[in-house]
Amino acid sequence: MRSRQRRAIHAWLVGAAGLFVPAVAHAHFILTAPDSWMSQDSVGLPEKLGPCGDEGGGTATGKVTAFHPGETIAVTIDEVIPHPGHYRVALAVNDRSELPAEPSVTPTAGDPCGSAAIENPPMFPILADNVLPHTQAFDAPRTFTITLPTDVTCTKCTLQVLEFMSSHGAPCFYHHCADISIQGALETPTPVATTPTATITQPVAATATPTPTSTARCVGACNGGDTVTVDEIVTMVNIALGAAPVDVCSAGDADGNGTITVDEILAAVNNVMGGCPGR
Repeated sequence: MRSRQRRAIHAWLVGAAGLFVPAVAHAHFILTAPDSWMSQDSVGLPEKLGPCGDEGGGTATGKVTAFHPGETIAVTIDEVIPHPGHYRVALAVNDRSELPAEPSVTPTAGDPCGSAAIENPPMFPILADNVLPHTQAFDAPRTFTITLPTDVTCTKCTLQVLEFMSSHGAPCFYHHCADISIQGALETPTPVATTPTATITQPVAATATPTPTSTARCVGACNGGDTVTVDEIVTMVNIALGAAPVDVCSAGDADGNGTITVDEILAAVNNVMGGCPGR
């Protein structure tokens, strides 16, 4: 007798829990980008009937958003009535009948929409699954990116954004679609021009050594002193690169041939570190 009473009480509790599930607010979302194929009211309707919110009540927008094969595009949703869950994105190339069926749902005690199957990794026509998983309400619209196939083109195909909701009475899914085109080639960034870096090349050794004509006592001492500074080394490098005339630092032209070579710069560097010979 007590066993029958316990079973009866348990059955009543399960039934009561089922009565409270529909009282939980149903989630709704608005597809902000790309442009929806259908008008949406302030809570995203029509969206209840798949594959694209086909229960009626909206007006076709006629908008087709153009993309390129392989392009990474932004999808923006605004979940105006929140619910735990996630999103899935799929692509139909020729007809909406190509869109995949809604995922299988595994109910739990007191939740007909306990969890939904997730395709990982996603396989075409599914482009992304388990996107924006959440248990708390979003504080603003959310944007995520997906990459279109590189080998698919179309003049008007369907991008479907499917919302799965848990803690929710059946049905467990809402739907929005965007009409898009995928044409041409993926645009690549224009290469940025760069300025070549000048390099100092060591001249080929001459067969005869020029007779030094410079009267400089210290190679690199552009100011005629007995020491060489880092600034004077920089001046010599600028002369070697052609950015300054040699007479700016005649002391750097040790052999007096009207140019400054790597060897002369190295000699000046040694004078910076060790001082000029005999000083």
